[in-house]
Amino acid sequence: MKVRDIDIEVRLGLAEEASADYVLPERHAEARAGAAPDEHSVRTACRRALAEAGEREARTVALPAIGTGPGGISPVISAKIMAQEALRLARDDSTSVRSVSLCCARQPEFEQFAKTANGYLRHFLDVLLWGPLVTVDALIELPAGVVLVTRSNPPLGCALPGGFVDYGESLEAAVRREAREETGLELLELEQFHTYSDPSRDPRFHTITTVFSARAEGSPRAGDDAAAVQVVPIDELEGLHFAFDHLEVLRDWRARRG
Repeated sequence: MKVRDIDIEVRLGLAEEASADYVLPERHAEARAGAAPDEHSVRTACRRALAEAGEREARTVALPAIGTGPGGISPVISAKIMAQEALRLARDDSTSVRSVSLCCARQPEFEQFAKTANGYLRHFLDVLLWGPLVTVDALIELPAGVVLVTRSNPPLGCALPGGFVDYGESLEAAVRREAREETGLELLELEQFHTYSDPSRDPRFHTITTVFSARAEGSPRAGDDAAAVQVVPIDELEGLHFAFDHLEVLRDWRARRG
């Protein structure tokens, strides 16, 4: 099945029998996994092989069911680890790889291996990929009040600066980036305030947001997808139209700070 630009398939047979630019022979895979394969050694061997394929600018890759030899791990565990690593590779925009074949030569191990790997990949595409999605919001306090942006994209209204967390990015890095992009402000005294997870809080998707409180210096300026930015006194927040659940967030924050 296709994940982004990479085709991931499960094949019956030896990896050496596949027509691929990069092939990890079964004996090499078992040597890399060690005499007593475990999750760490199998994952390391699989990740190393996929990295080598990219370094060699291979477009097609064939890997055996790593660690499933005599005394090794089960085909189910091997299949899940290798499917996870193939999905991880699919997130790498710099890789040359466009096809990964996960090969298992022994029956009935192949039936377990194929059912597990394909099931894991399908669950990722049909369920996990669709969320909940992770976002962050910045509750920035200046001497004159709270920094709010006016959204240029639906849902419209006033909102706390924020947005989606990028893959490989921490929540703290994401909220600093979003605040900088939308307001031009650098955040100071950053602290996690609360996480909001009501499935109806965002009319577009099921999003889970972590709100951070912070202070800043200077004057905000609108950027990114913010149509405007303003600093609103705390006692004037109730009269505004907010997107998402941001008025509830601000009410919680006011109650917390007394």
